[in-house]
Amino acid sequence: MLYELYNIFNINVFHYLTVRAGFAFFIALIFTLFAIPQFIQWAVAKKFEQPIYELVTQHKAKSKIPTMGGTVFIIATIIATIISANLNNIYVLGGIMTLAIFSIIGMSDDLGKILGTSNKAGLSAKYKLYFQILASLFIGLALYLNGFPTELYVPFLKNSVTELGWLIVPLVILVFVSSSNAVNLTDGLDGLATVPSIFAVVTMGIFAYLSGNVITSTYLLLPHISGIGEIVVMASALAGALLGFLWYNSHPAEIFMGDSGSLALGGFIGYMAIITKNEILLILIGLIFVIEAMTVIIQVTSYKTRKKRIFLMAPIHHHFEKKNWHESKIIIRFWIVSLLSNLLALMTLKIR
Repeated sequence: MLYELYNIFNINVFHYLTVRAGFAFFIALIFTLFAIPQFIQWAVAKKFEQPIYELVTQHKAKSKIPTMGGTVFIIATIIATIISANLNNIYVLGGIMTLAIFSIIGMSDDLGKILGTSNKAGLSAKYKLYFQILASLFIGLALYLNGFPTELYVPFLKNSVTELGWLIVPLVILVFVSSSNAVNLTDGLDGLATVPSIFAVVTMGIFAYLSGNVITSTYLLLPHISGIGEIVVMASALAGALLGFLWYNSHPAEIFMGDSGSLALGGFIGYMAIITKNEILLILIGLIFVIEAMTVIIQVTSYKTRKKRIFLMAPIHHHFEKKNWHESKIIIRFWIVSLLSNLLALMTLKIR
């Protein structure tokens, strides 16, 4: 809408990416801040409460807290994007599809858990994985068929390592599935997944802005991807929406995002990693998510092969809970690690 005002009425201020990104941020922030209380009231009336993982005794007090708050910040992001971004841009359209599809998958899981009144209800791990793969395949093919560059880049190297061609599609699937599930696993404490997601989205937005500009991408030896800068508007909208959500999700949380939020967040972070050519650097940008996922893999592998557990409980934030760390201490320390890892990722811009 704002972009169209520039095209129709030649309002030059709306030509600037940074201006529209700023509008998107505040539109999404304000929408979320005002919509979440209404959603909480509705969710409480409908008993859309978060089923608690029975093995975590510290979470019994959270059994009446409403969930599926992710639907609000996803809707806020999409609305702000529609208002502020150029909707003829393939990367923006891909981002909207990513948020919408992965949120619908998560919503199906959330509704199953709520109606089944159990954390074990909802979509089975097998079906959730099937739907994630199908969604990733659809988006990957859409990018590939629309001429998306298929080179693979490695941090610290100024040139691409190899040309993937159609193999970009399996890579997209791997990144999407890994990222969406990693964020989903991290969403276990109040605000734990929200702030690292903000850091990751902002970092990816910076890379997108720089790669979309011919001058800065050439100077920093980044791959120049025409049109990718427009995704900054959407990244800014999501950051604003998440900040508004954090107002109610910070400890003690009044609402949880649920899988409808965490799967969509992970999917979008993976999407931005793909389009900015930061598939490998995503390990550093999303370090907290990687650690959480790896602890689950290590725990399951160890138990199945040796019948021994490495951690008191996985993912690792539950391990620290079992060691009687206060929830706020775990959350803030994880936030600090996430901030530092994203600063290190941004430092790679000049180490090339």
